[in-house]
Amino acid sequence: MIGLRVARVDRIAAVGAHCDDIAIGAGGTLLTICSANPGVRVDALVLSGGGTGREDEEHAALADFCPAADLRLTVLKLPDGRAPAHWDEAKAAVEDLRASTDPDLLLAPNRADAHQDHRLLAELVPTAFRDHLALGYEIVKWDGDLGRPSVYQPLTTEVAETKVTLLQRHYPSQRHLPWYDREAFLGLARVRGIECRSRYAEAFYVDKVTLDLGVPQSKG
Repeated sequence: MIGLRVARVDRIAAVGAHCDDIAIGAGGTLLTICSANPGVRVDALVLSGGGTGREDEEHAALADFCPAADLRLTVLKLPDGRAPAHWDEAKAAVEDLRASTDPDLLLAPNRADAHQDHRLLAELVPTAFRDHLALGYEIVKWDGDLGRPSVYQPLTTEVAETKVTLLQRHYPSQRHLPWYDREAFLGLARVRGIECRSRYAEAFYVDKVTLDLGVPQSKG
């Protein structure tokens, strides 16, 4: 397993189509980064759920998933399951986010996601964030769209357990879903951990990465 380290992460942008998408797809990664870098700025955008109880859930959840961070969350009111019909509003929201931040890391849905809202957002993100490290997260669900990601963020057992605890605590509106349980979240994290020689991990898709291999090598 080859490890690459990002020089520094002072700013993160995280986008989701629904309240809880960011936490499910990248909650462990946010916990890992924010715990290690107090004061990191996190700009989060969610397309739907604004003005409802789900927005309240999201504010409380991301506050815990981004400990000691400068969190700035915007939750819009696009209808759940109808994002493609509101392309202009979604596009404008992504562009507004880009105008407000220049992140070192971007967390977003991946293009292969079977949910139409997730997929639309994944397609819009690179139209505004063209020169950023963008990681496409995955969300376990009924559609069975899990694939073969190529980038992994190992999670300690403590972080993986904390992620599941926070998901269960902060999103009571989703507990009725048949896949929304501890076994599903920890099970996927365990599988991704196996794939990267870790106990647990979150996995991501990357469209483009530029390498800088011209660093002089020490001669010993």
